[in-house]
Amino acid sequence: MKSLASAVKRLRGNKSQFMLGAEYDIPSSVISDIERNVKDPQLTTLFKLADAFGLTISQFMKELEKELPDNFSVSDK
Repeated sequence: MKSLASAVKRLRGNKSQFMLGAEYDIPSSVISDIERNVKDPQLTTLFKLADAFGLTISQFMKELEKELPDNFSVSDK
């Protein structure tokens, strides 16, 4: 989730959490929780964020991948 937090902060740029949320129907508290790595977002929120950044969901996931550590794995090996 750290990767998501970093990507959202980076992609949001200078736009405030409040303005981004207001424009794309995402509560600013949800954006804050994501950026502070406090809460996992709902799938619909990820789609809204992708739209807010002018990306498809697959492009947004590629942006998230840029933030992942080189040795990232979702399962223990």
